[in-house]
Amino acid sequence: MTTASRPTFAPATGGQGRGETSLSSMSKQYSSRDLASHTKLKYRDIGQGSSEEIRNKDLKRDLEEREKFHKDKGDRKDRTLKNVPSVTSAHRKFRVDSTSNGLDTDDPIEDESDDSIDEEEEDDTAELMAELLRIKAERASDMAKKEMELRQEEERIRMENILSGNPLLNYAGKAQKSDLRVKRRWDDDVVFKNCSRAEHILVLRFPINHSAM
Repeated sequence: MTTASRPTFAPATGGQGRGETSLSSMSKQYSSRDLASHTKLKYRDIGQGSSEEIRNKDLKRDLEEREKFHKDKGDRKDRTLKNVPSVTSAHRKFRVDSTSNGLDTDDPIEDESDDSIDEEEEDDTAELMAELLRIKAERASDMAKKEMELRQEEERIRMENILSGNPLLNYAGKAQKSDLRVKRRWDDDVVFKNCSRAEHILVLRFPINHSAM
């Protein structure tokens, strides 16, 4: 018999006796996650950008120095690039002077050599540019031809799909015969298929629980 319906004759009461606790007192149990954490404030050390270091630092002067350094670096680069042609021209002038010093005063100065070299270089450059333009034109024509063939093939496939996709619209004049045969099932080749249709069936002439069994 259950005692769940019995009234409570001795309800829980607060006290200090055995099995009794003060229901109004605070619990002394607490979770470790309720403990106070990060109770110490961290300050920046020396070299970490503390307030005193920033206060004693002249930010404007540092910015001006960095801008000046960047500008000087760009100016040095520009001057280096400007000096390269002058060095080349000076070297060419020195080469011409050294060549002319070995000649006699009566010999004619051959200034046509440099002109012929320049003309040959220009001719070579023109030939290379013409060859490059020809190669680009050939590649462009090949790409256009391939794109045209691809579009024609896609159009042919699309038209075939349109004409042969709907069996009611068969413009070929040859109606495709639909295969009305029943497809084979996935279990047609099992071992024990159609066992009840076997021709030779063993007929038991005596009960199964016969003593001879």
